[in-house]
Amino acid sequence: MSVMRKATGGILSYMTKAQTANLLLLIMLLAGAVSFPQMRAQFFPDVIIDNVTVSVRWDGAGPEDVDRAIVQILEPVLLGIEGVTSTSAKSSEGSARILMEFEPGWDMARGTDDTQIAVDSVANQFPGDADDPRVSRGFWRDRVTDVVISGPVGVEQLALFADEFVTRLFAAGVTRSSIRGVAAGSTIVEVDSLSLIRHDVSMAQIASAIGEEAKADPAGDVAGSARIRTGVAKRSARDVAEIVLRSNADGSGLTVGDVASVIEEGVDRNRAYFVGDASAISIRIDRSNQGDAIEIQAQVQGVAEAMMETLPPQVNVELIRTRSEAISARLAMLLENGLQGLGLVLLLLFLFLNVRTAFWVAAGIPAAMAAAIALMYLSGLTINMISLFA
Repeated sequence: MSVMRKATGGILSYMTKAQTANLLLLIMLLAGAVSFPQMRAQFFPDVIIDNVTVSVRWDGAGPEDVDRAIVQILEPVLLGIEGVTSTSAKSSEGSARILMEFEPGWDMARGTDDTQIAVDSVANQFPGDADDPRVSRGFWRDRVTDVVISGPVGVEQLALFADEFVTRLFAAGVTRSSIRGVAAGSTIVEVDSLSLIRHDVSMAQIASAIGEEAKADPAGDVAGSARIRTGVAKRSARDVAEIVLRSNADGSGLTVGDVASVIEEGVDRNRAYFVGDASAISIRIDRSNQGDAIEIQAQVQGVAEAMMETLPPQVNVELIRTRSEAISARLAMLLENGLQGLGLVLLLLFLFLNVRTAFWVAAGIPAAMAAAIALMYLSGLTINMISLFA
């Protein structure tokens, strides 16, 4: 014990005489002051998701059939992929879903590619009327804010405003945004069984004919600037109804409209949002991997204010569910509590010690916090609701 006291006393004596303590205090404060502006602010810590999902739709099939014809074929192949630790399968009415867990820290880009290769190798064993398998990689999105565009205009016009807003966001450097509250326009072809029998055609023939006419194939470039495409893409209800399935003996043609009912659905179906009596569209803004939530919200606010100047008077652009405000409020509370604690410590020290000693003892509080911030920055931690609470 006496040896330890002598060693501790020797260190403290040396630091006092050599002014090393003052230098260390200054370094700690400077390290914190330099590190804090460079730390990213976000609502939640970064979450790494090491999983891949494979889903297959088979309309009209029961859970037992889905498990036998899809899951039991697919799951053994997925378990053989390198890096996979476990799989969990769910068979339900008309669909199968297999969740694959990978080893922590595994290269998920490689894992997703390996999964796609494995799925393609057995896809030819699935039932003929089952949809193509979908491979999707798990991901985490940290929401920054939502933007609501509303006004007494048509949903089609709001959709154009939303597209322009997303384009402006991308130009400003905000790359993760998704439009919600509007459905994409689509053309529906409905065929009943009696019509197929009456005209002696199959669903596969109709689908093949529509697929051939619904796209225009590229045919090359001219002088490096103009692009040539062969054919005319047919996507409207009228164009699809006029697609010829086959030619009859009398020279007439059997069209899709003769066999099926073709309906064109607009963007205003099923997913309309409203603010009061006015139609609305919501745009979700997420933080990028290296993005700062407070900075991104400021960019979104600037884009919204600039776009408001070009919109009709009654159309409004509003930010809601802004999470950066919660982060700023937590930072303000941390600073306020720290200052209050520092003041109380100084007051108590002044009652029992002289002013000089009380000042240097109290200076250890901001120095310790500054050093903690510097260590957080060096270890890759961020300013978020969890780290601020800690």
